[in-house]
Amino acid sequence: MKKTYLLFFMALMAFSFTLFKKDKPTIFIIGDSTVRNGSGKGSDGLWGWGSFMDQHFDTTQISVENHAIGGRSSRTFLTEGRWDKIMAKLKKGDYVIMQFGHNDGGAINDTSRARGSIKGIGDDIQEIDNMLTKKHEIVHSYGWYMRKYVKEAQEKGATPIICSLVPRNVWKEGKVERATQSYALWAKQIAEETGAYFIDLNEVISQKYEALGQDEVKKFFPTDHTHPNYKGSQLTASIVVEQIQGLKKCKLKKFVQAK
Repeated sequence: MKKTYLLFFMALMAFSFTLFKKDKPTIFIIGDSTVRNGSGKGSDGLWGWGSFMDQHFDTTQISVENHAIGGRSSRTFLTEGRWDKIMAKLKKGDYVIMQFGHNDGGAINDTSRARGSIKGIGDDIQEIDNMLTKKHEIVHSYGWYMRKYVKEAQEKGATPIICSLVPRNVWKEGKVERATQSYALWAKQIAEETGAYFIDLNEVISQKYEALGQDEVKKFFPTDHTHPNYKGSQLTASIVVEQIQGLKKCKLKKFVQAK
């Protein structure tokens, strides 16, 4: 009899653990190579800030999945089916942190990447026969794709957080070049329109770089002006978390790991 009770208790505990694990919320991160570079393990000495986000959260209470991938735009992350895979798992109580823009300014249709989106946040469309994928495609604006991610996340009961694109290591007259009239602005406008949370990484990190100085920031970019190394991406991740903690009424902050 005691053995039967013991087996029942163990089964009950296993079921409770499975139920808890299933209900544990997840942070889904989507974006480009500045969010996850390569495999996300720094094999080439370059990193994205998303690779360090799990270090800042209590992963016994919340999971962190970095689905960002290099070379993708707001458009191609969708058309390659990557968003569909997240939607299949996304549930109420989850979070989606998104950052696109670096690759959206590329060609809309060519034989090498065909990843550009229409500039702005409008409902403009461009019908193409994609020379790369060999498929007919209706291309939308950057804002249209961002709006889709936000609204579909909200419909699932998840909380979307839009980040403006991180700045490149490009300076003019002692100031970091910003995207305040393009992708950073459009990201903010979509957040305001949809009610998503917004983190202006473009501005906040630009200010941080300027405080550090051009010579110091140069150390973060060993190969080009876009892709940071370990130290540079760790800095950005810490800034993202600081900004999350400053978001009013955002429940994600309660999962931040105390340092």
